[in-house]
Amino acid sequence: MSKLTGKVALVTGASKGIGAAIATSLAAEGASVVVNYASSQAGADAVVAKINAAGGKAVAVRGDVSKQADAQAIVDAAIEQFGRLDILVNNSGVYEFASIEDVTEDHFHKHFNVNVLGLLLTTQAAVKHLGEGSSIINISSVVTRITPPHSAVYTGTKGAVDAITGVLSRELGPRKIRVNTVNPGMIETEGTHTAGFIGSEFETGVVAQTPLGRIGQPDDIASIAVFLASNDSYWLTGEQLLAGGGLR
Repeated sequence: MSKLTGKVALVTGASKGIGAAIATSLAAEGASVVVNYASSQAGADAVVAKINAAGGKAVAVRGDVSKQADAQAIVDAAIEQFGRLDILVNNSGVYEFASIEDVTEDHFHKHFNVNVLGLLLTTQAAVKHLGEGSSIINISSVVTRITPPHSAVYTGTKGAVDAITGVLSRELGPRKIRVNTVNPGMIETEGTHTAGFIGSEFETGVVAQTPLGRIGQPDDIASIAVFLASNDSYWLTGEQLLAGGGLR
C-alpha cells in the first residue's frame, strides 16, 4: 500500500513549479489531491491530467488564498469533492527582490498578503476539517538563514512563515495535527527562469556556496513534502527542514 492511500491533500499554488511537483508526488503515493491555482488554469489542468493519467485522483480549484472567501471556498471544494482533508500544503507564494530604497507599500502588501495572510486564511479554513494525524506543510525558504541583499520584504514574509509554523505546532499539537516547514534553497522553476535567476551570476554564486554543488529541482522538495505528509514523520512537528543542498 502506498504511504498516503485514502488521504486527501490540498496544495495551494500548485499549477507549476514546486507546488505542481508536490501535488504530483502526493498523488503518486495514493492521496487524492486538490490542485489550487490563482490564475493559471491551463497549468493546473495539466497537473490534474498528469495525475489522472497515472491512475491518481485530482481536481483543479481556482482561488486567491489572500482572500478569506476564496480560501474558504478552496477548502470547501476539497470536502465536496473528496469528503475529507488530511494534508494541507501552503505553497502559494510570490517573490520580487528590491533594494530598501525601492520598497513600496504595494510591494510589501503584495508579498505579505499572499505569503503570510494567505497561509493563515487557508489554514484557518482547513483546521475545521483536519483530524488526528493530519499534516500541515508550509513552504518557506532558505532565505531566512542566508538573508540575501535586496530581499527584505520577501525574506520578512518567510521569517513570518517560520515563526507561524512554530506557533501552530504548539497550538494544534494537542489535536495531534503536525505543522512543519520546508525551507528550499534556489530551485529551477518557471518562476526562477522568468525572474532571470537561472544562468545568472546570482545562480553561480548560489551554486558556489552549496556543498552539493547544484541548485535544486522541484522533485527535491516534493519528496520531502511526501515524507512530512506521511506517517514516516509522525514524531516531527514545529520543524524547519532546510532543503538547499547544504546552503545555509
